[in-house]
This record gives sequence, C-alpha cells and structure tokens, in this order.
Amino acid sequence: MKQEAIALPITGILDLHCFRPQEVNDLVPNYLEECRKRNILQVRIIHGKGTGTLRRTVHAILGRLEGVKNFRMAGEDAGSWGATLVDLQAEERPPLSR
Repeated sequence: MKQEAIALPITGILDLHCFRPQEVNDLVPNYLEECRKRNILQVRIIHGKGTGTLRRTVHAILGRLEGVKNFRMAGEDAGSWGATLVDLQAEERPPLSR
C-alpha cells in the first residue's frame, strides 16, 4: 500500500519520534536536501536515546550523504546523545548570467 506524502516543516530540527523506522532511510536524506535548498546548514536530528538502533541508522545515513560536512552528538543543551547535530555543505548554485 502506497503511503501518502505529508507536509513537513523545514526548520532545521527533524524529530524522528513520530516516524516509523522504515521511513528514516528516505526521510533523512530528503529532509537534509530541503534544508540545503533553503540554506539551512545546521540541522538537529532528534532520534531519541533508547537502545541506540535509530541513532546508528541515522549516523550510517549521514556517513554516506555527499552534502553532509560532518555530524556529532548534540551537547547537553540540545538533546545530548538523543540527538545528532549535522553541518551541511552549502548547495552549489550556478552563477547568475547577465
């Protein structure tokens, strides 16, 4: 059964608590690409603390995405080990023609 797409606000904070684990593989890259298009280059992904399975999945995804400069666990003020901070590369834009 095909899932209907939902509108997700692109704010630089992606909370994965309301998504199923099987949705994360498409959701994270798509969300980060939309952030890059809007020049949002610092993103917080909230994956929760739990057993660490979702965190490991998110980190594996981030490790293979070209637009990701680096990522790290969030500090105490941003979710600690329940969140990951991501630095994105600016999207390359063609020069304006005159």
